[in-house]
Amino acid sequence: MNKTILAAFLALTTAGAAIPAQSAHADELAGSVSLSGAWAIYPLAVKWGEAFQKLHPKVKFDISAGGAGKGMSDALSGAVDIGMVSRELDKSEKAKGASPIFIAKDGVFPIISIKNPAAKQILTKGITKQTFTDVYINGKTLTWRQVAGGPAAPVHAYTRSDACGAASAWASTLGKYKQDQLKGIGVYGDPGILQAVKNDPIGLGYNNLSYVFNGEQVSPGIYIVPIDANNNGKVDRDEWIPNRSTAFKEIASGKYPGARREFFVTKGKPNPVASEFIKFALSDQGTKILNQVGGYVPLSKSERKAQLSKLR
Repeated sequence: MNKTILAAFLALTTAGAAIPAQSAHADELAGSVSLSGAWAIYPLAVKWGEAFQKLHPKVKFDISAGGAGKGMSDALSGAVDIGMVSRELDKSEKAKGASPIFIAKDGVFPIISIKNPAAKQILTKGITKQTFTDVYINGKTLTWRQVAGGPAAPVHAYTRSDACGAASAWASTLGKYKQDQLKGIGVYGDPGILQAVKNDPIGLGYNNLSYVFNGEQVSPGIYIVPIDANNNGKVDRDEWIPNRSTAFKEIASGKYPGARREFFVTKGKPNPVASEFIKFALSDQGTKILNQVGGYVPLSKSERKAQLSKLR
């Protein structure tokens, strides 16, 4: 085999090594893609949409947040092409035609205000799952002294008022519970619950990964509450999450109790334009954008290929 033929052969055999970002006829793509749903996925979907439009100017996007519940209902009713759902699907939803594509890994984290009078004790001892369960599931009225040995101020528990993946993930972190079993002061959306806890020195809440961190550091005004998973009354090394890199590592390993999966959901097979957009999201270029946005743990290449096979 001469050098020219060998070079051509190598080019052909290595071209398929990376996951492609667009189809062979990408320049002809036109139409629209509508998405609604999870606050956790919304920032990433917007960035993916902007990048996809640069490749395909004839494709228009309509992307809105509103919670995972809205994304699921909109997808099943045909109101949108893609529902953004940040929780596992129920059997009943799949029976109605909901088809999930796994797009990213995420996590939900309990938070307190940096002004919390028991902050020092909480960051030293952590809070056990049973205590979280007593507050959020059993509806017990506890003080921060009972929770962590701090002052005798009552715990103000905040939860999500909208049907969402964060609340579903938080409920399942505590046990085999559903969002509608969570007790607390209802607040709409991730930004709302984050701000509520920041403003309330005796508040307790939970947020998605993308809202808990501002770049590498924890968002100003809050602390992540260590979950004392082994009930030993102290924060062990693998329970302490001081920055985003540590959070990513714990979520990717599957060790973090609040780890969860994010999905794009369509009713049956997606239409051709939506399908190309999903392929882009799972491509090497889409993964690069995911990493730039910074609030999500990417899928491995083998995981992405497994999801892409569902679109054939």
